[in-house]
Amino acid sequence: MDLRDKVAIVTGASSGIGLAFSTHLVDRGANVYGLARGEERLRRAADNIGEAFHPIVCDVSDADQVQQTVERVASEAGRIDVLINNAGIGMSGSIDEISVEDWDRAMAINARGVFLCAKAVIPHMRRQNAESGFGGHIVNIASIAGLLGNPRLGAYNASKFAVRGFSEALMKEVRDDGIKVTCVYPGSIRTSFNFGGGSASNPMTMDDIAGTVMHVLETSDNYLISEIVMRPLRPRG
Repeated sequence: MDLRDKVAIVTGASSGIGLAFSTHLVDRGANVYGLARGEERLRRAADNIGEAFHPIVCDVSDADQVQQTVERVASEAGRIDVLINNAGIGMSGSIDEISVEDWDRAMAINARGVFLCAKAVIPHMRRQNAESGFGGHIVNIASIAGLLGNPRLGAYNASKFAVRGFSEALMKEVRDDGIKVTCVYPGSIRTSFNFGGGSASNPMTMDDIAGTVMHVLETSDNYLISEIVMRPLRPRG
């Protein structure tokens, strides 16, 4: 996909790798609708990235907010070419320590949010495929924790394993509609998103991750990278 003049939705766009995704997309000529819960952070992101970044306050775990947001983007921009499901929260603690409320919150943002956003954009991408022969690309940001279980990360593991299973099912469901689905499993990244005490002392950079996702998006229309695992080569330096 040539990203020039394309329309992308990025969730969790106000900081961390979501901000990096948004910046790289705009640098390639895309228009980005950045979603996050914090209005002030979104405003700062817009100031830094420029007018091609359109901030929208949205809680991705809220079905009504997600649907209204996606319809707004489709109405304003006329199309939706890319969705990067990046919003997520960390959660650590042993299973007998984690509250039911915290478990539900992790699942609501990390897994339910991915489902709600994908569900909302798919009809628009299917319509684009009918018109042009290519629908769009959904990228779900999981984690190495979606491939390997870790003590004291049970809630986070469960939510990211859910993203993995959902992504594989969705990929098989919509590929004939000209919609790509890619699930990304990053290891340790140099970002403020850190919990559980297991991060590497020599992590990858946010630009490493964003650059790879841009490569995935820019592949030719009939070429699908459905999964990609990212790790620091020397995690301890």
